[in-house]
Amino acid sequence: MSISIRSERPSDVPAIEALVAAAFRDAPHSSHTEQFIVNALRGAGQLSISLVAADAEDIVGHVAVSPVSVSDGSKGWYGLGPVAVAPACQGRKTGTRLVEQALLKLRGLRACGCVVLGEPQYYGRFGFKDVPGLTFPGVPPMYFQAIVFEGHMPSGVVSYHEAFNARQ
Repeated sequence: MSISIRSERPSDVPAIEALVAAAFRDAPHSSHTEQFIVNALRGAGQLSISLVAADAEDIVGHVAVSPVSVSDGSKGWYGLGPVAVAPACQGRKTGTRLVEQALLKLRGLRACGCVVLGEPQYYGRFGFKDVPGLTFPGVPPMYFQAIVFEGHMPSGVVSYHEAFNARQ
């Protein structure tokens, strides 16, 4: 298996939708709407970074990055996710490579920082940490983490694009 990471192409959209649905099908903390969220972000022009992991022509992973708002007015902040890897390919560092490339691209865009909602042990290895004063309502603080690239760490409530409410 030889995985390459690249930007999504228009022809990848159906495969991305199927992959994201499959990756989250059995996830216990999933809304099972992640594929709809990615499509809604794309449709709203809010999919700032969309990378796929490809094994030859097969899409086996995907990561989405979109802008977020912080109540303190901080600009240049993004949200990482959803991150999806085909069930048969999980545990092979595909997700790690996708996250690393997404963060590298964000730095290239001169982003100030990035937030993620996810497992602290997984995302901590990329430099994410929970930050007192930076919150996402309804989520235990340890699962909402941030990494700063430039400037200072913001303080306030983070809001994702309305596409995160997509249900179909």
